[in-house]
Amino acid sequence: MKKFGLLLIGVIAASILIANVGPIVGLIVSLAILYFVFKQFLKTESVGGKIALGILGVFLLLTAASNAPAIIGVAAAYVLYVVYKKWNGTKKVIRDDNDPFQNFEKQWSELNK
Repeated sequence: MKKFGLLLIGVIAASILIANVGPIVGLIVSLAILYFVFKQFLKTESVGGKIALGILGVFLLLTAASNAPAIIGVAAAYVLYVVYKKWNGTKKVIRDDNDPFQNFEKQWSELNK
């Protein structure tokens, strides 16, 4: 039953991720260009260049903001990652070295080798 729930959550997250691939790509491209414009803005000495790059930066910031559904897509990708880790995950065993039965099991396995 647990695997079915993980499968259901994984299918829903994958469909949301696929539906938001366009906004994710748009957000990545606009943020990358915005980064390079900002770096050029810091290097520029002229006032006219700073004004032009500032206007371009504001335009790119608005373009990045228009791709806000990409945040939902990124969250769906994270949920898909968590489902994948839980699907293949193993249970953590807490070892207590003072437990005599743990010591017995270790010695028994050494004797059987």
